[in-house]
Amino acid sequence: MDRIDRKILDLLARDSRITGERLGSLVGLSPSAAHRRVRTLEQAGFIAGYRAILSPEARGRPSTVFVSVTLVDQRQATMMAFEAALADTPEVREAHLMSGESDYLLKVAVRADDSYERVHREILSALPGVHRLVTQFTIRTLAVDS
Repeated sequence: MDRIDRKILDLLARDSRITGERLGSLVGLSPSAAHRRVRTLEQAGFIAGYRAILSPEARGRPSTVFVSVTLVDQRQATMMAFEAALADTPEVREAHLMSGESDYLLKVAVRADDSYERVHREILSALPGVHRLVTQFTIRTLAVDS
């Protein structure tokens, strides 16, 4: 991978719908050469896929909540059971194994027609191994370019 490939990856990460013509002009290649580079990056596994980023309104989930989860213990069986249950929990959009006070940090989406209280009581508290939940509500989400 060279400088041009890194620039292509950066541009695609910002806008995966960029045209081959525009991509080529931004990296100093013809559209067909830029397309070949993209195909090579895909085949090499540097590009894992493309996706649409839906607005919270389109998902019917305008509220984002972050939940720190402390498990009853950190045995492998407890953690595996918790992680397996998360796979069947559509409200949980992201899960991160953490260092520090809590074991996991969850990004939870709550639909406008639902309540966090119900999600907390019926879903999150019922996950295997949960000892403690600490919730923080999002006030506003900022778009930050990486």
